[in-house]
Amino acid sequence: MEAKVSKKKTLKTRIQKLGTSLSGMIMPNIAAIIAWGLITAVFMAAGWFPNKQIATLIDPMLNYMIPLLIAYVGGRMVYEERGAVVGAIAVMGVIVGAKVPMFLGAMIMGPLGGWCIKKFDQMFQDKIKSGFEMIYNNFSSGILGMILAIFGVFVINPLVTAGSMVMSKGVDWIISIHMLPLANIIIEPAKVLFLNNAIGNGILVPLGIQQASQAGKSVLFLLESNPGPGLGILLAFILFGKGAAKASAPGAALIEFFGGIHEIYFPYVLMKPALIFAAMAGGVSGTFTFSLLNTGVKAAASPGSIIAILLMTPKGNYLRILAGVFVAAVVSFIVAAIILKTDKSDGKAEDELAKKQAQMSQMKAESKGGTASIDGQNAEKAVQKYADVKKIIFACDAGMGSSAMGASLLRDKVKKAGIKDMPVTNTAISRLKDEDGLLVITQEELADRALQKTPNAMHIAVDNFLSSPKYDEVVLNLKALTQLEPEKQLQQKKEAGADSSNHPVDIDYSAVEEVDFIHHDQRVGSATMAASLFKDRLKKAGKKVPVKNLGINELEDSKKHLVIVTNEAEKNLKLRYTEVQIVAVKNLLEDEEYSYIVEHLA
Repeated sequence: MEAKVSKKKTLKTRIQKLGTSLSGMIMPNIAAIIAWGLITAVFMAAGWFPNKQIATLIDPMLNYMIPLLIAYVGGRMVYEERGAVVGAIAVMGVIVGAKVPMFLGAMIMGPLGGWCIKKFDQMFQDKIKSGFEMIYNNFSSGILGMILAIFGVFVINPLVTAGSMVMSKGVDWIISIHMLPLANIIIEPAKVLFLNNAIGNGILVPLGIQQASQAGKSVLFLLESNPGPGLGILLAFILFGKGAAKASAPGAALIEFFGGIHEIYFPYVLMKPALIFAAMAGGVSGTFTFSLLNTGVKAAASPGSIIAILLMTPKGNYLRILAGVFVAAVVSFIVAAIILKTDKSDGKAEDELAKKQAQMSQMKAESKGGTASIDGQNAEKAVQKYADVKKIIFACDAGMGSSAMGASLLRDKVKKAGIKDMPVTNTAISRLKDEDGLLVITQEELADRALQKTPNAMHIAVDNFLSSPKYDEVVLNLKALTQLEPEKQLQQKKEAGADSSNHPVDIDYSAVEEVDFIHHDQRVGSATMAASLFKDRLKKAGKKVPVKNLGINELEDSKKHLVIVTNEAEKNLKLRYTEVQIVAVKNLLEDEEYSYIVEHLA
């Protein structure tokens, strides 16, 4: 049984890796594709502002620039700059003389060129004598690139040309019989399950560019990027959802529709898997409407925002494009509304799900010595794991979309926590580099690939980039690092007798508005008694500062709280909170420090 599961997981990883490779060559070049699409839409003979001289850019950009860029990126993914150069040389063999844009040829020759020069270097680079490295590097790349270019002319070019023509005619035939909408039955579940752009950017965009170069537009660009299905599902949650899902849906709808971040509605579908039928119905109906109205866009709309789609829409097609998006949203909304209306849960399931996930994360952290542990030594060990972290990178398939959102969320948390000089960025897994001081955050299904790319980095896997309790854990540990060193220095001073006073010197009594005693489950009684005795002290002294007995998780992290704990609980409290003021005593019930505290409280 375990062998079958392992094999299945390996197959899934391989499929994801192939999809990542395809989309990884397209995604960095989306800007170039958009530039070509805008020039075509604006300056071609049938464009908004026809200009014959500017229009001469259209064919060279389509036939040479974009394939060269794709091959360059593909070679770089395999073997850095040397692979990129050889891949770009090799692709010229399939570009020259081709009757169709060689995007598929570029996606073959780029990685092939990178792989060949990588294997060549593995065999001969270590054998090169000192002083001849530059000669070897230049001539090996040039000669191998030449051979691959010739190979491309006579072998790859004819094969890709024939394959492109077959696929193009196949797509045209599917469109002509109005069967293209059925493709969304596969596309929508793949989007939710794989969380990447493999189908859109790896398959549909290259075919769409080829079709747009001939017809001036292509519906293929809209199959994956249509924001209608996701919008409909989120609107259904706004009206018929329950609990936290209903409350968060309006913001998610704005981000999905105008920001083009489709990943934001995936957790809603995963929460209620039946909603995949709503996404499929919306995708099929939207594509059917686009095909029926004979519309499409000039180039890839990335991200899948209504703004990006309208910018790529050819003259005279705006109402038809909006109609397709509207139909997709309405159909997915109706199906999702039916599913949500027939849901018999009371609305607490979503909230309980979030609570249970947070609880499980806390339990896992405790079992592994994480910061949630009551044991201060285990907490300190967990914090020390972050001591070498100098950079945080979110990694996903394409390096955009959800990983960018996740990086933005954590970056904001890091900034609010006052942690300085800690860059938080995002990238594609294929571009990860193993380096010192790196913390990689990725989704659980991509964790194995991230670990392969960066074996020496610290890794954290999350269920969802857009919402994870592990972000707070990361911030807490990083913030705690700033507390450990001053604490050690203070302890050293005390041990050396440098601090002649037994009283804490860093307490701002003027800011204190409440005194708190902290209890654990096994010490509720002693903390309650200590709080009662301290209240009596304050009352006799004529002080009216409130005194409370709280659990360790019930505190507000603020200087207005003066927290009195035992010596063994002090360290754990400092790892959890950074602003509260702490006084450690040997005996909660009676300590010589209490007189000093009462005297200095306002």
